[in-house]
Amino acid sequence: MIAYIIRRTLYAIPILIGVNLLTFVLFFVVNSPDDIARAHLGVKHVTQDAIEKWKAERGYDKPLIINERAAGVEKITGTIFFEKSLALFAFEFGRSDDGRSIGQEISTRMWPSLAIAVPTLIIGIGVAVSFALLLAFFRGSYIDLWGVVICIIMMSVSGLFYIIGGQYLVGKLWHLVPISGYDVGVHGFKFIVLPVVIGVIGGLGAGIRLYRTFFLEELGKDYVRTARAKGLSESRVLFTHVLKNAMIPILTGVVVILPTLFMGSLILESFFGIPGLGSYTIDAIQAQDFAVVRAMVFLGSVLYILGLLLTDISYTLVDPRVRLA
Repeated sequence: MIAYIIRRTLYAIPILIGVNLLTFVLFFVVNSPDDIARAHLGVKHVTQDAIEKWKAERGYDKPLIINERAAGVEKITGTIFFEKSLALFAFEFGRSDDGRSIGQEISTRMWPSLAIAVPTLIIGIGVAVSFALLLAFFRGSYIDLWGVVICIIMMSVSGLFYIIGGQYLVGKLWHLVPISGYDVGVHGFKFIVLPVVIGVIGGLGAGIRLYRTFFLEELGKDYVRTARAKGLSESRVLFTHVLKNAMIPILTGVVVILPTLFMGSLILESFFGIPGLGSYTIDAIQAQDFAVVRAMVFLGSVLYILGLLLTDISYTLVDPRVRLA
């Protein structure tokens, strides 16, 4: 078990290094520091002196990879690559272009993101599994047929429709909850309930169809036929045996998205004014704050790789044969 985890972790290291190198090329080679400075200062009527001053204030005035003017180890440490890219491995995100600490912003904003993402995930899985079980129980009937049709319709509707429609109906017409904003503690419940409900509804169509497929696949296996031959009722077969075995792919699929919960939802947080990491990323893109965007891209890559590693570990727990792969 330990050897398997170590091997999978070692596989993730070159992937993370590759992502870091690609990010460096995109942000500092394809898009040079001069281009970044012009984007902030204005493409037209900007002097070279102003560009050099802007770069010096933010540490973009150093050589990219090798500092020929320095001596010893400073040839490497005194470069943009070392200060802006390699430092990310130590989770030193530096400062945004407006001077704020990116690390401090991340540690503060991840809690509103979690306040939205965690309830959405838990409630969404519970509701989707319940309805998927219902469709599997009535498979081949009109309930199953119309259930699948409704799921396809829900999948076809844009997430923006749920957001804008929910804000207009629940917030503006019924005045049940605020349309946007955020608060901490008990007072924050009224601000997160609508985003959570919309997040759950927006993912129900795809979730129900996926989980229904898992259940139907299990229903066609030999152990189900054996259970029926022993005289077990259809409901007991479904809820006792099929549900237990179908939870293996469901849970392992959930594990891979757990680390991404920290990143928040870009669209939900932006529309509802939630000060989470999702809205933080959107604001940085709109403001062309490449320091923040670069940090969020790297953080997202780390969390995604962590999710894949957790998925591999979860497979070994539910199926020991995976350890031999």
